[in-house]
Amino acid sequence: MKDHRVAKIVAAGTIAVLTACAPPVPGLVKADGVERVPVDRAAYAAEFQAFRASALTLGAALLADGGDGAEGNVVSSPGSLLIALAMLRAGASGETAVEMDQVLGLPDGNRDEAMNALLESLAVYDGDPGSVDEKDPPRKPVMHAANGLFVDKDVPTGRNYLETLARHYGTGVYPVDFRDEAATRPALDAWVGRNTGGRIKKAPAEYDRDNTFSLLNALYFAAAWQSPFDPNDTSDGPFTTSGGEEISVPTMYNSLQLAYAEGPGWRAVELPYAEGFAMRLVLPGPGVGPESLTAAKLAAIAAALDKAPEVSTVISLPKWDHKTTFDLRKVFEALGLARTLVTTQDFDAIQPKLTLTQAAQAANITVAEKGTVAAAVTQINGAVTGVPPLPDQTIDFDRPFLYQVVHTETGLPVFMGKVADPR
Repeated sequence: MKDHRVAKIVAAGTIAVLTACAPPVPGLVKADGVERVPVDRAAYAAEFQAFRASALTLGAALLADGGDGAEGNVVSSPGSLLIALAMLRAGASGETAVEMDQVLGLPDGNRDEAMNALLESLAVYDGDPGSVDEKDPPRKPVMHAANGLFVDKDVPTGRNYLETLARHYGTGVYPVDFRDEAATRPALDAWVGRNTGGRIKKAPAEYDRDNTFSLLNALYFAAAWQSPFDPNDTSDGPFTTSGGEEISVPTMYNSLQLAYAEGPGWRAVELPYAEGFAMRLVLPGPGVGPESLTAAKLAAIAAALDKAPEVSTVISLPKWDHKTTFDLRKVFEALGLARTLVTTQDFDAIQPKLTLTQAAQAANITVAEKGTVAAAVTQINGAVTGVPPLPDQTIDFDRPFLYQVVHTETGLPVFMGKVADPR
């Protein structure tokens, strides 16, 4: 018996542009005939500033939420979340689109083109996470960004949406059967593991067979410091926890020329990697915790460091190795994305009557004498509402048949005929 929903897809011509994949490691496919659009990165400076402000807003919300971080430690990826939300926004309309733009501060008009430019700028440092020796991070950073979209093969997915993701996000699209957990769950996990070098082994959202849509972004970063810390100088040093307890932790030491800035209630430096990236370190004033660093203050700190001079600096920095997972629906609610969470009509450009069911992020980071290795995966899941049940029977008029035009009140066959060859 044929599946009613499969017939709908073929008729709509939506997934016909995709090729099949075989779990557990599905092959990359995109909208047929749609190439990634080359962009002039220099033309999007203003949009990059908007993205930075948006990411700082998301980062402040993630830190405020805290996820499942232990002992108050939190690691998150506002960059991954921003990219995932931009992909979701590409399929939003109506009040949800307005809400997302307002809450996230996304650029007007050329949002997808600008994100394409941002992703292209990261791609300068693209590499295979699986090839990195994480105990000896590379001098040339590896910054791997990957976008994936898993869609149920039995639910129509909008052609224009797929084309936008292919054109501006380079998104791999994988038709799967979410009801077949034995095949689809390993496929999701394999995508995550492959794009994070195995640092994250499972998709962060709990698997749900009723989902029809799963959007993912993965970021992997590995880089050596411009001036590594000497392991021989690492020793136990004091650290006062947020609860006021003084503890002893392995601490690295160095003397460097660093960009330095300070303001009311904060001091900050940028610790450069060998190329292309830096770690921004912000120290709140005595008696004040990182929770005092609002998105607005973080933006001011970023602006100050943009023009800060390099000064001779002695730095002590503890080593750390942390991981955190987040229920992003709570974060979205705190941000004010109320309609985004409940709409059943404003994502119709993605799938008819799609509603968001889950959103999650997993992130981890290791900071040591030689450099930094980190990974994050953001996952946003959805399901269509009101999917019609499978029919009891399917009848295909694919051979000669008889027809009647019947007057329903009297049952009179006004016309009667047969079709032997419909040409």
